[in-house]
Amino acid sequence: MSAPTYILGGHQTDFAKVWSRNGQDISDMTRETTLGALEACGLDASAIESIHVGNAFGELQRQQAHLGALVAQVVPELWGVPAMRHEGACASSSLAVLSAMAEIEAGRYDCVLVLGVEEFKNLPGNEASMNQNAAAWQGHEGFDCKFMWPAAFGRVAQEYERRYGLDRRHLNRIAEINYTNAKSNPLAQTRKWAFDELSFTDDDQANPWIEPGTRRQDCGQITDGGAAIVLASPRFAAEHAKRTGRSLEGMARISGWGHRNAGIRLQDKFERSRNEPYVFPHLRTALEDAWRRAGVSGVNDMDGVETHDCFTTTEYVAIDHLGLTPPGQSWQAVEDGSIAPGGRCPINMSGGLIGCGHPVGATGSRMLLDAARQVTGTADAAQIDGARRLQTLNIGGSCATVVSFVVETAGA
Repeated sequence: MSAPTYILGGHQTDFAKVWSRNGQDISDMTRETTLGALEACGLDASAIESIHVGNAFGELQRQQAHLGALVAQVVPELWGVPAMRHEGACASSSLAVLSAMAEIEAGRYDCVLVLGVEEFKNLPGNEASMNQNAAAWQGHEGFDCKFMWPAAFGRVAQEYERRYGLDRRHLNRIAEINYTNAKSNPLAQTRKWAFDELSFTDDDQANPWIEPGTRRQDCGQITDGGAAIVLASPRFAAEHAKRTGRSLEGMARISGWGHRNAGIRLQDKFERSRNEPYVFPHLRTALEDAWRRAGVSGVNDMDGVETHDCFTTTEYVAIDHLGLTPPGQSWQAVEDGSIAPGGRCPINMSGGLIGCGHPVGATGSRMLLDAARQVTGTADAAQIDGARRLQTLNIGGSCATVVSFVVETAGA
């Protein structure tokens, strides 16, 4: 990257809130997320020159599309500002960030608002689950199941078992870590949830099977929520820092990014990687692209990671693809405490998708917001001591869309 893109700040809604129970919907979520980000950054709406919205399932859940224009509808101060919506399943708002960065790098705009919003709790769980199946290849995935995504990532667990061996104790431990981390996050969906000594075991009553390869505690929490960040060019960031009395060197910036895609069908990805060291080679390449652009050597240069754990299996995939262990040996980083708080590379101090919650279209922007808070020392109870550089990993579908960012301060 020739120049970094700065993160001036942002806002996350309470992921435990069910908006429809309060007579509200995705439009109210959009308004709170937008205004909250402006307030957090100390910006007037007139500073925003472009808007990008990430959302995956608005048409199916609320029969609401055209979400770029919705922002100005609910925040009239943004009337006339160019806006667009992006869809890439769970990576939707990461794609919005990439587009915003491209505009800034091209010199079109200096200050861009990116928000992700998603509403799920307005419909019964089974109906919302069916809507999420749109991120798979309808009628072509090749396996029968009741719940598509628990079944798909259960197959990822089975693929690891076939190639390398897999002990479910390590998946249970990933869930336990992320739920525990969420208790320190005042915006996490599960912060008040209670568990017992059997919750993170293979007990069929306390932790039943959802689909082969996936138990209940393996699953991320689909929820309502929004998360927004304001991105800026170096010039605008410097002026903003001077105006607000902040230090430019202490502000979060995106120093590297990676974006790769594979086909939508899960089994095709398995077949293409049969003779490869990694189950998802394109995911590894996206991470390497982010390191190269950031000018770092790899995960050992990171103080922590916010990764996609829509299931414990997904985090297990992230661990070895990041290089915390050799391919197929992710269990080592679970067992030796590397990914836990205080470990050599804490993962998902926010609670991740399992503990914090997964409002699909908002997850990528939420990860970046939490990464920015870490490197600026404002993550409160979730703070990693001395954190100056974090990496995010956001995936859409069955690792079909992969986006990773490196976020740091100038002192990293």
